[in-house]
Amino acid sequence: MIRKIALRLFASTLIALTALNAYLAINRLRLIRNSDALTLESSTIHATISAVLQDLTEMETGQRGYLLTEDPAYLVPYTEGKNRIGTDFANLRDGLANRTERERSLQSQLESLAGSKQAEMERTITLRQQGYRHRAFTLVDTNEGRDYMDGARGLVSSLSSAESSSFARFDKERTASLRKAFSETIIVNSCLLVLTVCLFGFIRYYGRVLEQETAESKQALAVRDSQLEKLTSALSNQARSKMTAIEQNTRLLLEEYGGFLPRHGYECAENIREAAAQMERLRQELLGHPGFHQTDKKAA
Repeated sequence: MIRKIALRLFASTLIALTALNAYLAINRLRLIRNSDALTLESSTIHATISAVLQDLTEMETGQRGYLLTEDPAYLVPYTEGKNRIGTDFANLRDGLANRTERERSLQSQLESLAGSKQAEMERTITLRQQGYRHRAFTLVDTNEGRDYMDGARGLVSSLSSAESSSFARFDKERTASLRKAFSETIIVNSCLLVLTVCLFGFIRYYGRVLEQETAESKQALAVRDSQLEKLTSALSNQARSKMTAIEQNTRLLLEEYGGFLPRHGYECAENIREAAAQMERLRQELLGHPGFHQTDKKAA
C-alpha cells in the first residue's frame, strides 16, 4: 500500500513538474518575444529620427544648390525630402506614443523647428525663383536657417540619446529574460531528470519486490496445495475404509441373516449397501486427479 502511494506521488510530482516546465517555457517565450518587439521598435524609432534629420539635410542642400546656381535640378532632393518628411514625422509620432512625456515633447519641438526651417527654405527659394537673388541671400545671411538646423540637430541628438537609453534598457531586459529562462530551464529540467531517474529506479525496485512476493506467494501456495492434497488423501482413505467396512458388513448381513430379516429390514440393508457404493463412486469422481488415484492405490 505504501509503495503504491509512493509511486502515485512520484508520478503526480513528475506530471506537475512537466506542466510547470511547459508553463514556464510559454511564459519565457512570451517575455522574450515582447522584449524583441520593444527592441525592434526602438531600432525603428532610432532609424526614423535619423531619417528626419536626413530629410532636413537634403532639403537644405537642395536649397543652397538652387540659390547658388538657379539650376532646377537642385530642387529634386529638396522636393524628395519635403515629400518624405511628413511621413517620417507621422511614423515618429506613432513610435513615441508609448514613450515618456519628455520624448514626446522633444518630438513636438523638432517638428515645429522643421516646419520653421521648411518655411525659411520656401521663402528663399521663392525669392530666387522671382529673381530676387540678393534678397534671398540676405535672408540666408541672417543665419535663421542655420539656427533652425542647429536646434533640430540638438533635438535629434537628445531624442537619439533617449532612444538609445531605451534600446539599452530593452536589450538589458531581453538579456536578463534570456538568462532567467536559461536558469529556469536548467533547474526545472534537472529536477525532471532526477525525478525521472528516481521514478524509474523505484519502478524497478517495485518490480523486483513484486517478483519476489509473487515467488513467495507461489511457494506458499504450493505448500498449502501439498498440505491440502495430503489432508484430502487422508480423508479420502478414511472415507474409503469406512465405506468399504459398511459395504462389507452390509453384504455379510444380507448373506448370513438375509433370510431372517423382515422384508423392510432387507430393503434397508440393500439401500445401505447401494448408498455405500454410490458414496465410493462419488469419492472417486471427486478425486479424479491422477495423483489422488496413485495415493489411493498406495494406501490400498
